[in-house]
Amino acid sequence: MECHEIQQLMSSYLDQELNTEQALQAGEHIAGCTACMAALEQMEALQVNVRTHASHYAAPTGLRSRILANVAQKRPSKLRNWPWAWINLGLAGLSAAAFAATLVLYLGQPSPSQTFDDEVLSSHFRSLAPGHLLDVVSSDQHTVKPWYAGKLDFSPAVVDLSVQGYPLLGGRIDYLAGRPVAAMAYQRHKHIVNLYLFPDATGKPNDIRLDTRRGYQLAQWNQAGMRHIAVSDMNGDELKQFVSLWQLAAK
Repeated sequence: MECHEIQQLMSSYLDQELNTEQALQAGEHIAGCTACMAALEQMEALQVNVRTHASHYAAPTGLRSRILANVAQKRPSKLRNWPWAWINLGLAGLSAAAFAATLVLYLGQPSPSQTFDDEVLSSHFRSLAPGHLLDVVSSDQHTVKPWYAGKLDFSPAVVDLSVQGYPLLGGRIDYLAGRPVAAMAYQRHKHIVNLYLFPDATGKPNDIRLDTRRGYQLAQWNQAGMRHIAVSDMNGDELKQFVSLWQLAAK
């Protein structure tokens, strides 16, 4: 693919709407093109910013009641006054329509957790582009864990689950919600599992939240003062098994 083709597909690539062949071709081009990678990062940052800070417009409090009260006071008693009554009624209708539209926009906006999940999915999808999955390549947890020293303001737990069928591939530094996080990659047959870790003492320990978004499975839980997010396209049962095995090994 050429740069002009990537520019046309960039939005669909970011929203994960391309078919597998197109996504792989686009990802391969972006991984080797500094300009396209910069454009993708700018578009992703803009998307996250819009979702995070988008607001809705609402009519002033009490506008609808004041319009209706005004209509009632000026209700026509003569035929020549009817047009004004219809105008007032029209304003009341517009107010109701505006209220309904505002409600739809408000309900349609993603919650902070949905915005965060979308950011995780974007990071996972971007990591699958050639050369972006790993900064340190090793299945040895005693090699991967020291690699994070000095690169993060915390020390992430690292475990290898090769015996259990989820071998560790290595790790990298990634960014979620504006902060650096530890990211480790595991493999299950031909499926990649990205596991993100960063400090968070607010969640209930070991309370696992499972979600399916855009065909991907996400599992989130808190353990030892750290927030963990595992994401993969493998089925939910396998991801739950991975989480259980990881929790046990990390104790």
